[in-house]
Amino acid sequence: MRQRHYGIKLIFMVLAIALVLAPMLGCGKKEEQAKAPATEESTAMAGKKVLLSVPVCFPTALPGLGTTAPWLAERIEALSGGQIKMKVYEPKKLIAPFEILDAVSKGKVNAGYSTAGYWQGKIPAAGLFAAVPFGPEAGEYLAWLYYGGGMDLYQEMYDQAGYNVKVLVMGIIAPETSGWFAKPIESVADLKGMRMRFFGLGGQVMQKLGVSTSQLPGGEIFPALEKGAIDATEFSMPAIDQRLGLHKIVKYNYYPGWHQQATVFELLINKDVWNDMTAHQKMVMEMGTRAATLDAFAYTEAIQAPVIKENVTKRDVKNMRWSPEMLDAFRGAWEEVVAEQSANDAFFKKVYDQMSAFRADYKYWSKWGFMPR
Repeated sequence: MRQRHYGIKLIFMVLAIALVLAPMLGCGKKEEQAKAPATEESTAMAGKKVLLSVPVCFPTALPGLGTTAPWLAERIEALSGGQIKMKVYEPKKLIAPFEILDAVSKGKVNAGYSTAGYWQGKIPAAGLFAAVPFGPEAGEYLAWLYYGGGMDLYQEMYDQAGYNVKVLVMGIIAPETSGWFAKPIESVADLKGMRMRFFGLGGQVMQKLGVSTSQLPGGEIFPALEKGAIDATEFSMPAIDQRLGLHKIVKYNYYPGWHQQATVFELLINKDVWNDMTAHQKMVMEMGTRAATLDAFAYTEAIQAPVIKENVTKRDVKNMRWSPEMLDAFRGAWEEVVAEQSANDAFFKKVYDQMSAFRADYKYWSKWGFMPR
């Protein structure tokens, strides 16, 4: 019995010693783990930090047009765990708006925010990735871009044209108005000989109808109207047009925006910089730009109605709707533009045909899925 009692006592002593030593042994193990070499995954997460210097093509005070880049810049550092920062530069502070594509491609800056419609003088198909006359609304446009092959074509366009850029969609906005005029437009004859600021592919449509168009930056539109250098203009959504003060000179504002039912914006990143990013950094940029795109659309849809009402009640604006005959004239001119551009540029035809095929399928869905307007 005595021997058995001694054995039990010995067992308890061993257990007590083990309990005392266990935390110390555990600490030693943790220290070894801390000193262990980084795994491939942890190395990828903790890559070289990236500072994106982003000149923008629109003043950041303009809602939807200018606010999207700062929106992401304010969040990207937290999203990336400090791995990415963005510094936004107002138009002309670093690079002029119409020089952003070339500057990013050549590495003068490592990123830039714009819309592809500004490059259609260099790349005929570029306008198809900005706004399409009688084209898709925002939901359909994003469906095509993200899930209908549009983004592959978007990147292919820049690659084929020799630009060293990675393109990410960063923003899509609500429909625009289709023009501010000094008098009512009742027929195509009223347009002939007019000088008008007009954006993108819609400008080519207006040219078919006898309008002389120019694509002035937003800041130059009011002075041009005031001095009589142009007779009429379109620029953007009511909430933005109001900021430019267009109503002070021309009072007839026409709807719907047949030329821009939705407008897409892009973040361009120098491809060498993009390729040097870790998988984690790339994923953060892709998810961040998608979030910014959703925010831009929701925001711009939310702020138009009060401005349209106030245009009438406070600014003596006449909200006008195009007649069916005028819309038919615009559509007919657009079909001519498509035929000419497709004949002259194989890549324009490739993109437009692919988009049209997607839209034909989407139309079958939309006619069943949505309430008639």
